[in-house]
Amino acid sequence: MEFDEVIRSRYSVRAFSDRAIEADKLARILEAGRIAPTAVNYQPQRVYILQSEDALKKANALCPCIYGAPTVLLFAYDENADWKNAKQAGIRSGVQDVSIVATHIMLAAWNEGIGSCWVNLFQNSEVEKVFALPANERCVLLMSVGYPAENAEPYAPWHNVNKPLSETVAYL
Repeated sequence: MEFDEVIRSRYSVRAFSDRAIEADKLARILEAGRIAPTAVNYQPQRVYILQSEDALKKANALCPCIYGAPTVLLFAYDENADWKNAKQAGIRSGVQDVSIVATHIMLAAWNEGIGSCWVNLFQNSEVEKVFALPANERCVLLMSVGYPAENAEPYAPWHNVNKPLSETVAYL
């Protein structure tokens, strides 16, 4: 797919088939995240692949937006590994870095015919506890991924509704 087609046709999939993602496709999707840019190339991201029956049961209990996906990606970052701004305390890159990685993965997945839904409707600290993340890792998002179900379609009230550039961009 051409890049423009990928970014214009992708939508948040909210209905997945039970078809498993092939290992080679998942590897290509994860590779897109591996090579994503991060601050100073510190690569603090941690991507956990939830596919077992137990892991998916836990994810569904923690979050109402898994939508039957056969795979869920848990994105976190290592607080000891992200970039910290020496000029202003409290400014760090972990969430931004994970967001860049997740975006690369989301778009690479769509290019492979795999749908996704970026999810934040859960308690991050509870996800960290239930999945026993190391104490230095912070959960940022969950991403449901899989083949869209036959009835999957973009959510009309939100899909392709974009503000004009004049409302979101300013030249200074």
